[in-house]
Amino acid sequence: MTAHAVQARAPAAEALIEELRGLLGDRLSTSAAVREHHGKDESYHPVVPPDAVAFVQSTEEVAAVVAACARHDTPVIPFGTGTSLEGGVAALHGGVCIDLSGMNAVLRVSPEDLDVTVQAGVTRKQLNEHLRDTGLFFPIDPGADASLGGMASTRASGTNAVRYGTMRENVLGLTVVMADGRIVKTGGRARKSAAGYDLTRLFVGAEGTLGVITEVTLRLYGIPEAISAAVCPFPTIKDAVDTVITTIQSGIPVARIELLDEVQMRAVVAHSKLDYAVAPTLFFEFHGTEAGVTEQAEMVSAIAAEFGGTDFQWAAKAEDRSRLWQARHEAYYAALALRPGSKGWATDVCVPISRLAECIVETKADIAASSLTAPLVGHVGDGNFHLVYLVDPANPAELEEAAELNERMVMRALAMGGTCTGEHGVGYGKMHFLPAEHGEAVSVMRMVKQALDPKNIMNPGKVIRV
Repeated sequence: MTAHAVQARAPAAEALIEELRGLLGDRLSTSAAVREHHGKDESYHPVVPPDAVAFVQSTEEVAAVVAACARHDTPVIPFGTGTSLEGGVAALHGGVCIDLSGMNAVLRVSPEDLDVTVQAGVTRKQLNEHLRDTGLFFPIDPGADASLGGMASTRASGTNAVRYGTMRENVLGLTVVMADGRIVKTGGRARKSAAGYDLTRLFVGAEGTLGVITEVTLRLYGIPEAISAAVCPFPTIKDAVDTVITTIQSGIPVARIELLDEVQMRAVVAHSKLDYAVAPTLFFEFHGTEAGVTEQAEMVSAIAAEFGGTDFQWAAKAEDRSRLWQARHEAYYAALALRPGSKGWATDVCVPISRLAECIVETKADIAASSLTAPLVGHVGDGNFHLVYLVDPANPAELEEAAELNERMVMRALAMGGTCTGEHGVGYGKMHFLPAEHGEAVSVMRMVKQALDPKNIMNPGKVIRV
């Protein structure tokens, strides 16, 4: 565990536990197994369990739990599906974990207005299953079947962001429980507003450090008339990235452009039994009319050919596309299979697209000079790429080497005008990069945190140090 991760912890007061038990009955758990499950995410970060887990079913219950914790000066840690990657759910200071997975109702769908309101525990797959007969879908796809409240909290994006944007652009409004138990609603269903501060954007990406998101109102989109996908290998990773840059600069409205380096392709081919070359590879998806999709694909194929990508393989059938994207979504687990028993130290950065090839090539050279294996994948249509350092958590030398590689990659991205995290969030794993990225603005963030959460009970130890 990193040195700055955990400070002294005092267990939650027994009086608080009894108060919450009176409120929730057997939906308050203090069992070791339940607490351990809620003290970890999908990352390499160690388990740091809370003192109790509250399984809530309504905004009012969340408000009652938070108000009780505030009276007892006890930390509150929101929990969706546990798929975060920077230690965002670790109970670094003990406290009560609020599990929102039971708040999984789709509250309202307005097909005419292209919007929907859901409880925070609804997952993206659940929402799209619910929308299946409406001709609409929600496109933000971070890979994991994350909860929509968690996706809003981490400002998630994913494979479709190049066309449809991130959670930042697609959240219209929120219901949030504040640090004192007040319930506030932000934003609204109007597509634009000039009324007051934009509190919705404040809570989107706050990772539970300012309040607990309990309901989310989202934009929806019409399911495209036609969808086609393609896979194309390239001689070098620079050729692949240059194809992406030229495609974006040409204004071609590609829905997805995913990059897998040769290491990740070796893992994916073995894990998902695919018949593709082990080479730097781009996965494309095109949305639109039949004619529009054909035109987009032909234009991208011609661009790819200029950079040595001549073996375009099409996946027009729905089952072939599903298999392709399922393989992409399982890239993390495929990577872990390259070194059985290892843990994945997942990290990401995002840079202006004009600097993407330079950043990736330099990062790959850094990895090649190290002793670690680190597959690379990327939502490269918007300049975002990810690494998974395969490490033995019991080997301090490996952890130190991974930390050094990660540090160099992040500082490289910042020097190019980028960010320390394109979509994973900050948690406590990347807190120390914020001053380098935002400078004096971090002190403003701290003022906001102290104003909205003066007792520092909302997911303390994450994003901003207080």
